[in-house]
Amino acid sequence: MATDQEKNKQLLIKLLERPGNGSCVDCGAADPEWASYTLGVFVCQSCSGLHRNISQISKVKSVLLDPWSDAEVEFMASNGNDAAKAKYEQKVPVFYYRPTHTDCQLLREQWIRARYERKEFVCVERQEPYSAGYREGFLWKRARDNGQFLSRKCILSERDGALKYFNKHDAREPKALMKIHTLNASFQPGKIGQPHGLQVTYLKDNSTRNIFVYHKDGKEMVDWFNAIRAARFHYLQVAFPGAHHADLVPKLTRNYIKEGYMEKTGPKHTEGFKKRWFTIDDRRLMYFKDPLDAYARGEVFIGSKENSYTVLPGLPPSTQGYHWQFGITIVTPDRKFLFTCETEEEQQDWMAAFQGLVNRPMLPQEYAVEAHFKHKP
Repeated sequence: MATDQEKNKQLLIKLLERPGNGSCVDCGAADPEWASYTLGVFVCQSCSGLHRNISQISKVKSVLLDPWSDAEVEFMASNGNDAAKAKYEQKVPVFYYRPTHTDCQLLREQWIRARYERKEFVCVERQEPYSAGYREGFLWKRARDNGQFLSRKCILSERDGALKYFNKHDAREPKALMKIHTLNASFQPGKIGQPHGLQVTYLKDNSTRNIFVYHKDGKEMVDWFNAIRAARFHYLQVAFPGAHHADLVPKLTRNYIKEGYMEKTGPKHTEGFKKRWFTIDDRRLMYFKDPLDAYARGEVFIGSKENSYTVLPGLPPSTQGYHWQFGITIVTPDRKFLFTCETEEEQQDWMAAFQGLVNRPMLPQEYAVEAHFKHKP
């Protein structure tokens, strides 16, 4: 005869089959096996660890391994993930970034704290740090030449259409002015070496400029990130009047399609291969001597197959001077670009990323970007 514990476990497993409960309430990961018995939600193992950081609000247990009381199971049954979302996500701004299970811990933790601890999406006035259209503060910025992080005053102004930073706290003129319409931001804690590290990019003379910043307070950094997204959203609403929110949100910020090391050779294919750090940012393939360089050493535009772009495994037979054995050839209307990867797995990953771009038809505005690349010296 089944014990009360076994019955409760079976009831919990049944609850996981209800609509909404089959994925983590916080990050969307499939098949959650943990639950907050004070909030009444099912979460993945990774998010359960983040819930322990707000133990005054959320207490978690394993659905399968921990003992459950009848009252706790009844509470889970009367709540659940969909009910929690209805309660805690009443007024999430359309531009606010909702992290997934592939995002860094900082984004997921601050999303969890914003919902349950700070109740930002129930009380709209608590959203002011990222929704006011203006933000000013100090961030630690990596110096371009020596790699030191220095405190810099930063101002984001929707009215001015720009994010600015100042080298001196009392400076009148900014050191850099980053127009909102070319701005992007993505969290890169591993690359930057800071748990709250944010990479900000913008176009300067149609070349990509990288800036690396962080703040010791995780909330502060995520607020900056969402303020950038808000400014981008309002800019795009004006630029594309009548566009649906669902079409604008994916354009607010973007993560890189792929990053990593490959070897490359020059346009004559006789210069010898050199190891470089590569980044695919939309249709721009950029390469750097160091992952934290301010500017790329070069950029390659990758268009669609309809426009004579193709990706091939391997290198032309006459190629010499490479160390890594797994080659890739990108054919563009103007020339061939040759790369090599250290492992076959890396080659397959890069090939898949390039092929995804080649298979994607070009948008009208991407033809203008392609033209800029062709006119580059």
